[in-house]
Amino acid sequence: MKKTVLIISVFFFTTHFSQVAIGKTSVSNTSVSLEFNNGNRGIILPWVTSAGAVTGAVDGTLIYDTTDRKVKYKNSGAWKDMSIDATGAVNTALQNTKTESASAKVTIGGNSSTNATAGILVLADDNKAMVLPKMDRPHLNIVNPAAGTIAYDTANHQLAVFNGTVWSFWKP
Repeated sequence: MKKTVLIISVFFFTTHFSQVAIGKTSVSNTSVSLEFNNGNRGIILPWVTSAGAVTGAVDGTLIYDTTDRKVKYKNSGAWKDMSIDATGAVNTALQNTKTESASAKVTIGGNSSTNATAGILVLADDNKAMVLPKMDRPHLNIVNPAAGTIAYDTANHQLAVFNGTVWSFWKP
């Protein structure tokens, strides 16, 4: 009974308020759809066998392509490389043994017109954003990062992306 009440409560709050905080009690402001606690952890992007195999991806989609070992994002209908080094090394054995439902998906937000059939986690609000995990120098502080790890570096004010071997940094 407790589990049912908890599941219904989570569903109610994520559906009606469209804001989720992970590892903390609340999001920082009303413009945030999904926010992570600060700490020495990043997000690990979905591993795909190749960007070309991802169908239905919309602009803004982020992936880790295990074929060429690069983090990529979809921009203007094409995949763009976010890694600077093509020698990323990753053991995909764990990922290759996963089983999932083709329809497995979590949607946060209320914009039902979002076309993201390829997404596992879809942020469907058109007026809210996701806040990446933030930390001081993730390339020094994340112990044993996995390929596809992404975080925001608060010391250098830049995006840090790990391809399995080296970190790439993106600054506006």
